[in-house]
Amino acid sequence: MSKDWSELLMDDHQTTERVFEAIAKALKTAEGPSSGMVEAFVKYAVEYADACHNKKEEEHLFPLLEQRGVPRDDGPLAVMLQEHEQSRKLLAELEPAAQRYLEGDTPGRTEFAAAFEAYSELLRNHYWKENDILYPMGRRAMSEADARQVIVGIEATEAALGPDTRTRYYALADEIQKLGEVEDLSVNLTPDVLAAMLDTLPVELSFVDENDLVRYFSHERLPKIFPRTRGVIGMPVQKCHPEKSVHLVNRILEDFKAGRREVAEFWIDMGGKHVYIRYFPVRDPGGRYLGCLEVVQDITRIRTLEGERRLLDDA
Repeated sequence: MSKDWSELLMDDHQTTERVFEAIAKALKTAEGPSSGMVEAFVKYAVEYADACHNKKEEEHLFPLLEQRGVPRDDGPLAVMLQEHEQSRKLLAELEPAAQRYLEGDTPGRTEFAAAFEAYSELLRNHYWKENDILYPMGRRAMSEADARQVIVGIEATEAALGPDTRTRYYALADEIQKLGEVEDLSVNLTPDVLAAMLDTLPVELSFVDENDLVRYFSHERLPKIFPRTRGVIGMPVQKCHPEKSVHLVNRILEDFKAGRREVAEFWIDMGGKHVYIRYFPVRDPGGRYLGCLEVVQDITRIRTLEGERRLLDDA
């Protein structure tokens, strides 16, 4: 399924935020970010975060929002435009600070760190406002034709900067992140908290590794749709299914490993419940297959929901 305009722009936000995290982490080390890392960061910030991402919004999203009744001189749109200009001023201060850092100027690191902090802090807050306020406002205001028009504009802006613009600059962002060794957000969670979170999800999870061995299942001490015990851990997943369905299991896993399939889904009636079963390939950031995730959910009540509910039930 192709992404809508807001998802494309939020992908930019997420990528840039991870770049910020990499630089911030490197600045906390004794040696500081390498020359190559700083040069790549400045290139990314100038050529993509500003000259591409901001341009996509200013030339295609913002004018259309204004046409649909979102005021340009007041409210969220006015704030976003003002912050774009502010970010350019901060970027203009960051570039020479980065150059002095690269030249080994003694106060250069402190100067670069201060300029980076001001620039990255502004954009982090800016992205949050766009993600949570402006973009939802835009989705409500625009028609499907409007949304397609914005996507065409995004693609045109990227094409004007050369072939595969997004791919090239996302690859540059990945390079910066690798140099900064950005950790996954889960590093902030202890194993007991992570386990409790997985058991709290209203779905049952099972994970099979790249060798088709069962490595995990959630809700061990809780009622389950498909009961299982620790005895399955380390067992080939084929042995956990009826013989008549093993060929289907193997086909799904083979398709996941070959990249031919990104989801396999089934739904069945069982014991008065309507059960939704999905399988997903799990891959690392580089696309390497790590295993298969099974997600089982009782959707009996979900199927009965109608209309909207926007208030909290006090019962």
